[in-house]
Parts: sequence; C-alpha cells; structure tokens
Amino acid sequence: MPSRYLLAFIIAVVASAWFARPAPASNLPAVDRVIVDKSQRQLYLMHGRQVLRTYPVSLGKNPTGHKLRQGDQRTPEGQYRLDWRSADSSYHLALHISYPGPHDLETAYRNGDQPGGNIMIHGLPGKFADGAKVLLDLDWTDGCIAVSNEAIEEIWQLVTDNTIIEIVP
Repeated sequence: MPSRYLLAFIIAVVASAWFARPAPASNLPAVDRVIVDKSQRQLYLMHGRQVLRTYPVSLGKNPTGHKLRQGDQRTPEGQYRLDWRSADSSYHLALHISYPGPHDLETAYRNGDQPGGNIMIHGLPGKFADGAKVLLDLDWTDGCIAVSNEAIEEIWQLVTDNTIIEIVP
C-alpha cells in the first residue's frame, strides 16, 4: 500500500513541475511595460497587470535614491523608455534607458552637475559570464541594471523599442 501512495506523490510532484513551467516566450502576450523594483532587486515584464516574467537584478554600487549626477553610481528612478538597443556592447546585449529626462537635466544643471547617461539594462561582462550568481548577488554597476545573460536574451526578444520602463525605489 505505501508504494501506491509514494507513486501518486511522485506523479503529483512531476505534474506540478511540468505545469508550473513558464510559458515559452513565443506564447506570451506583448510586453507593454517593464518594472524594476530596486528594493526587491527584481525586474518584471508586464502585459497590463499581468506579470509575464521576473528576473533578479543588480543595480548601481550606490543603489539608494534617484540618480542625481554623473558618477554617483545610482540607478535612476522614475518612468523612462527603452529607446534603443546594442548587440555590440561591453556586456552581453544592452537595452538603453532614456535617462536623463527633462526633469533629470534640470535638477543636475541647477546643482551645477552633469546628469550622466548611458544607463542600460544589460547582461554580464564577457569575462564574468560564468559568475552570474555571484554578480547578481551584488550591486556592482555604475548605475545600470544588470541581469544574467540568459535573462537579457529573453528580455531582448520580448521587449520592443520604446517600451515604458518604470524604476521604483
């Protein structure tokens, strides 16, 4: 008798693992927004209110607060667009975030600073591609949002240019 229960348990575990698999990227609805939650270190691909995918992220070395000036190593906060992409990057693929926006420029110039720029969502540098787990447990960028190489490949495929990105504290 116990073996029948064990067999039923194993079938239930295998079935739940099979059905819990994420849908293939080709079967997903269009991504209409990307949300990065800095406090949770998560990036969400969204369709309306539906979360399609979730990825862990690394942020700038000084992750608390909004980016105010070049060199502060902060990741910006607010709403921007993913306005262009680069397959020829120092990192494994890169999607450009439209920072600085008008408010960012005004704030930086009012304080006598340069706002900085070239903020991206990107994969890992080539020499560290095998160290994804270690790098994703640290905040190591100069203000960009880093994900694993596998994640950036999927994000690259699912997100079109001019998609809104919201970066929240």
